[in-house]
Amino acid sequence: MGKFQVMDHPLIQHKLTMIRNKDCGTKEFREIVDEIATLMAFDVSRDMPLEDVDVQTPEGIAHAKQISGKKVAVVPILRAGIGMVDGILNLIPAAKVGHIGMYRDEESFEPHEYFVKLPSDIDQRQVFVVDPMLATGGSAIMAIDALKRRGANNIKFVCLVAAPEGVEALRNAHPDIDIYTAALDEGLNEDGYIIPGLGDAGDRLFGTK
Repeated sequence: MGKFQVMDHPLIQHKLTMIRNKDCGTKEFREIVDEIATLMAFDVSRDMPLEDVDVQTPEGIAHAKQISGKKVAVVPILRAGIGMVDGILNLIPAAKVGHIGMYRDEESFEPHEYFVKLPSDIDQRQVFVVDPMLATGGSAIMAIDALKRRGANNIKFVCLVAAPEGVEALRNAHPDIDIYTAALDEGLNEDGYIIPGLGDAGDRLFGTK
């Protein structure tokens, strides 16, 4: 079973509280989501493999370490996932970016895939799937289904806020996936939104209603 981790670092928790506030405006919301994603990327990348390397310093040879093995791909679930991409690229600028487009049926809450564009070598990359919210889990499951069909085999899911229902659904569908979140909230309301959550992350990122 993949790991499930709630990131309780004080900076992450403080910034998450700021964007939960309904009076947090679009510009501030966007900037803070970016900052949280950078902070989360630090821990999400903790198990990236290292290799030994010798490097010439001004004073001699240092026996040092550098990242080896699989390269990284960041794959946001459109559209809200876009808000987390730059924050991760701040730490891992060489990562490639794919996109998976989903929309949710407003009556059934079922997700539908409408767009997939991935790096050609996705099967050779450590993939970070990002979406601010893990609510019912439907979009995350479908996105990871799409990635696995295309050969991805090393996938982590990264979100800001998760509902227990979504975590359970994703772990049942994809037990090999590591899940990282900044908060595990109470649950879902009748409209499939996380309570207390932070509202519609896409609308708050992009100023739409």
